[in-house]
Amino acid sequence: MEKSVLVPIAYGSEEMETVIIVDLLRRANIKVTVAGDNDMVTLSRGVKIIPDIPLSEVSEYENFGAIVLPGGGQGVDSFIEDEHLLEIVKYNLKNRNLLCAICAAPLFLTSHNLIDESVTITSFPEVRNELNHKNYSTENVVISGNFITSRGAGTAIDFALSIIRVMTDIETAEKVAKEICYEY
Repeated sequence: MEKSVLVPIAYGSEEMETVIIVDLLRRANIKVTVAGDNDMVTLSRGVKIIPDIPLSEVSEYENFGAIVLPGGGQGVDSFIEDEHLLEIVKYNLKNRNLLCAICAAPLFLTSHNLIDESVTITSFPEVRNELNHKNYSTENVVISGNFITSRGAGTAIDFALSIIRVMTDIETAEKVAKEICYEY
């Protein structure tokens, strides 16, 4: 599996989820590209992040080992409306790459019919009904096929470590957890 990850961010994306994902994956020596909807992106609590690249400059045919969507209501709404992001995701799904979504971001999966009922997902509890997905779990992190989903900011470390474990191995995930004094 290609060890590169695309993390799109948009106005209103959730800070903790974004930063924890990027930080832990980079600690695992996974190449992470943060692609934003602007030169500087203001996240849900006012934290500003300068992305590595504008999302508009990411090719719709670029192959990533994983695409990881952070939550945050306004950010997820922007993802859902972004046709360019949808094409990037569709291309990567066709190539059997991972699609990971935390908090409200699983709405992107169901809004665009990217998953069927055989895929088990989880999400931020308040968006469960909006997902309209029968195969739902309340586990903190759910790995189902090429999809990894998680509940929210409080589960972001477990989510990121699960992505690391799937993309590399359990030893790398445990090493990163130990570096940050986290029981995994």
